[in-house]
Amino acid sequence: MPPKSRKGDAKDGLAEGVPHYLGHRERLRQRFLDAGPDAVTEYELLELVLFRAIPRRDVKPLAKALIAKFGSFGEVVSASRQRLREVEGLGEAAIAEIKIVQAAASRLARGEVKKRAVLSSWSAVLDYCRTAMAFADKEQFRVIFLDKRNQVIADEVQQTGTVDHTPVYPREVVKRALEVSATAIILVHNHPTQCF
Repeated sequence: MPPKSRKGDAKDGLAEGVPHYLGHRERLRQRFLDAGPDAVTEYELLELVLFRAIPRRDVKPLAKALIAKFGSFGEVVSASRQRLREVEGLGEAAIAEIKIVQAAASRLARGEVKKRAVLSSWSAVLDYCRTAMAFADKEQFRVIFLDKRNQVIADEVQQTGTVDHTPVYPREVVKRALEVSATAIILVHNHPTQCF
């Protein structure tokens, strides 16, 4: 079915025969750029992500369906590729765009923590851990290695388990701490069935 079109008007500058969603996309982008991220809702932010992957379709219904299924923007972005594939209308290109956002957010959070002393604020460590693993669907055992100034040397997932257990091997943790010359470590373990 061809996309809906409408007569253009002075407001959006669209010519007759141009799909209606193109004007919506431009207005949404402009609002985001002019007023910032707080000026858009979670589903609208998701629309902005999906625009690149799905250029010839109105993505508002898909964005709303994703938020309804997963609960929030963060949960959509953190959902596994397998669970995202369950959503009708969401192809591999769109899933890739969503996972790129997750990777960017994770790297940004790690970068911010690495710039300051990790132990100067436990809330910063908790925020970092929430970003890295709050929506993980399997248990993880993560180790954050610190230098003598309590700065992050490395952050590594040592083990990934099932939905309710993950093995821990102290020998491997100590071995890796010696390899990176860590003077302190933070051990982190999540429970996927519980909120962070």
